[in-house]
Amino acid sequence: MNTYKKRILIDLDGVLNEYGKEKYDENFIPEIKVGAVEFLEKISKLGELYLFTTRNHILATKWLISNKIDFYFKDITNIKIPAFVHIDDRAICFMGDYQKILEDVIEFKAYWK
Repeated sequence: MNTYKKRILIDLDGVLNEYGKEKYDENFIPEIKVGAVEFLEKISKLGELYLFTTRNHILATKWLISNKIDFYFKDITNIKIPAFVHIDDRAICFMGDYQKILEDVIEFKAYWK
């Protein structure tokens, strides 16, 4: 029996919180996005969740605990570890076409800008 679980890396800022609505403060993590808890509940059934953030590890841990979502995550990392999928508000998926990816980079804007 295969007990391997897919690793899913989820970015904190802009994916799980209301990043971009306030001036950036490295000592404050904005409020959790509406729907994030329900999303985590569902996606956690598909694999092991890892939180990606370059923020202070203790601050991120406290934010997860205060929002009662810490148990969804196996770990917190500031490294984009190998994963089945990365969920990030600043990512562009490469589909094999260098010209298209170049255009996507030139035209890129985060959804919250």
